[in-house]
Amino acid sequence: MDKPWLQRYSAGVPAHIDPNEFPSVLDMVDQSVRKFEKLPAFVSMGKSMSFGHLDRQSKAFAAYLQSRGLVPGDRIALMMPNLLQYPIALLGSLRAGLVVVNTNPLYTPREMRYQFIDSGAKAIVIAENFAANLEQIIADTGIQTVITTSIGELLGVKGWVVNWVVRWKGMVPRFQLPGAVAFGAALQQGASLKFQTVQTAPDDTIILQYTGGTTGVSKGAMLTNRNLVANMLQIRAIMMPKLKEASETALCPLPLYHIFAFTVNCLGVMSVGGCNILIVNARDLKTLIKEWRKYKPTLVTGVNTLFNGLLNQDAFKTLDFSTLKISCAGGMALQRAVAERWQQTTGCQLTEGYGMTESSPVISCNPFDSTMRIGTIGLPAPSTDVRIVDDSGNVLPQGEVGEIQCLGPQVMKGYWNQPEATAEVINAEGWLSTGDIGFMHPDGFFQIVDRKKDMILVSGFNVYPNEVEDVVITHPKVLEVAALGVPDEKSGEAVKVFIVKKHPSLTESEVIEHCRGNLTGYKIPKKVEFRKELPKTNVGKILRRALREESAKV
Repeated sequence: MDKPWLQRYSAGVPAHIDPNEFPSVLDMVDQSVRKFEKLPAFVSMGKSMSFGHLDRQSKAFAAYLQSRGLVPGDRIALMMPNLLQYPIALLGSLRAGLVVVNTNPLYTPREMRYQFIDSGAKAIVIAENFAANLEQIIADTGIQTVITTSIGELLGVKGWVVNWVVRWKGMVPRFQLPGAVAFGAALQQGASLKFQTVQTAPDDTIILQYTGGTTGVSKGAMLTNRNLVANMLQIRAIMMPKLKEASETALCPLPLYHIFAFTVNCLGVMSVGGCNILIVNARDLKTLIKEWRKYKPTLVTGVNTLFNGLLNQDAFKTLDFSTLKISCAGGMALQRAVAERWQQTTGCQLTEGYGMTESSPVISCNPFDSTMRIGTIGLPAPSTDVRIVDDSGNVLPQGEVGEIQCLGPQVMKGYWNQPEATAEVINAEGWLSTGDIGFMHPDGFFQIVDRKKDMILVSGFNVYPNEVEDVVITHPKVLEVAALGVPDEKSGEAVKVFIVKKHPSLTESEVIEHCRGNLTGYKIPKKVEFRKELPKTNVGKILRRALREESAKV
């Protein structure tokens, strides 16, 4: 197939990576430990953990898990925000040969029950803030080993203060989980035990990464050693022309249990000897800005809403951005107005990448140089093919709009225990159907026009919510916006926008008049609803589904 994007790669970015360079994720980690043993790998609330210390602690944790009767292939859920405990538990679980089930701490008991039963989890590491929810449903699951941890557990003397404040604020509901062991106690016990080395194969599933559940029933994507090694190498290949080994500091506001931060920050940054500054709560922008000021990051990852939120903080504009080399947005569409303001404020371009849980996640990324093209999802990653197909799966010529498909070593093995669902998204040749609608520019840049399910049909004309949102957000009085289709007697559907105001004087007529100058008639919102906030996932992605469900009830 024709691959015009290869001619657009930045200098130093290879056309291919070798997904067999490391047989497993742990082989990559072990190499990093040997090369960067004394360097800081993670920092949380001022506490630093070196590569060497992470290695020793993860082996102690692995030994503890083995002592509890857990065997290779068993599933263990990790349910906590960005704490030093996460990388220890992650690597310790992998060293024991377990399959990690990344779990959102904000899940309701119903969502927890579903994921733990579906995955067949036998063990869990959970922040005590959420343990009361586990208490409600643990009897329905196969979980036998429970390890609890507190926010401040590994922070030394400061941790006592942190835990006191957290509990004083009522952030740790009372719970009873008989037999539960504290994380620190597990490490202490494990340090006195002999760790039995476990080897996993390239095609062994090591992560069950559940889709966000925003498009129906949540499914566990089976990500293998080869998937994750490949995507880590792809990310590294794209970024390394801008970075220097053993010299980078990455601000990590997105939770490591999210696939974007998991691969880009936890694996990618660690593989080059970089240090991740963990932000416990990405919505606490004041703390995030404080950490930025202290550590002067060279790399930052986030989603559109996070970058937009920072730009609207006066304190953010006073920071020193001279060290910043890479700003990378993913997880949702990057709005042009946000990208332009970010570059004006920081002097660093905000580069949009694209991917999905099922692809570990990165499929494509804009170049980290002046050839970046705002409004596109960039160029396919090394060793990745991307094409556009129609509803019947026929390949469409360049420029035509259809569904985006990708093929590469980062594409998941399939959905856990769901062969039919797997067959719906991965064809016999291994092409993954993304569910996103887009097209390819002549020079190989790809552009998304929207999700299939979010398309609005107005009198037979397709309207893509992203386009409407991109126009509305440029109004100086608009902070956030989401667009969707609502039933309309005349046109079948009409465009409705939900807006969070930046300035209280904003009116419906101002919004519509602004759109009238930028959109074709049928794309102009017929309805405007102002809100104090928009529903979002824990990583800041606006949930159109939630808005659609609310509208349907009215």
